[in-house]
Amino acid sequence: MDTALKETLIGWAEEYNDPKYFQEDPIIFPTRFARRYEAGEASLADIEISALLAAHLAWGRRAMIVRDCGRMFDEMCWKPYDYIMNGEYRDENVSLHRTIKWSEFSAICGRLKVLYEKYGTLEGLSDNDIRTQIFGQKEDRKAPNKKISMMRRWLVRDDGKVDLGVWKNSDKKGLILPLDVHVYAQATALGLTGRKQKDIVTAQEITDAFREIWPEDPCKGDFALFGYGVTHK
Repeated sequence: MDTALKETLIGWAEEYNDPKYFQEDPIIFPTRFARRYEAGEASLADIEISALLAAHLAWGRRAMIVRDCGRMFDEMCWKPYDYIMNGEYRDENVSLHRTIKWSEFSAICGRLKVLYEKYGTLEGLSDNDIRTQIFGQKEDRKAPNKKISMMRRWLVRDDGKVDLGVWKNSDKKGLILPLDVHVYAQATALGLTGRKQKDIVTAQEITDAFREIWPEDPCKGDFALFGYGVTHK
């Protein structure tokens, strides 16, 4: 990576790793529970569940994502862990968010209940565990698992700015960039990958490019790509 590009990416990451750019973003929901947790009014499980569910709905326009996440947490009376453990879920064959139905939400809640009864936290689960045991999807070793990577970034990165850093037993060095079509397009335009497939190998390649700049915290590069998106509308 040439010096000019590296300096540009560092500048974007520093500028856009700022809460003011994420006031209409699904991260506002786990952030809300993290603040309540600090005040002794919520649990770590509330933060985990809100992050997982908000990331699961993070698909499409941000305003629509935030609107539908709000509806989801209204259904849970803003007490995600209590709602999960109570065992009575909204289960209807109607849309919660785009093609995600309330029946899918109900099934995820039921699987979460089993895991919380067994482990008490989601932190020790692998990406494949979350994919198959929570989201109920088939195992796919090539999948980029963007939603899971996004949730991990929120919960693990600990610089005290946008991300929450509540998973203390996880290392941010091991995070993988959340890869979707927009991130892929931005990374390709910047020459961070030449691969055509939007898979886990590509996500890792882009992450490794950022590891040249931030070896201890490669997912800080996610804010650089956000900066590219803002400056190249």
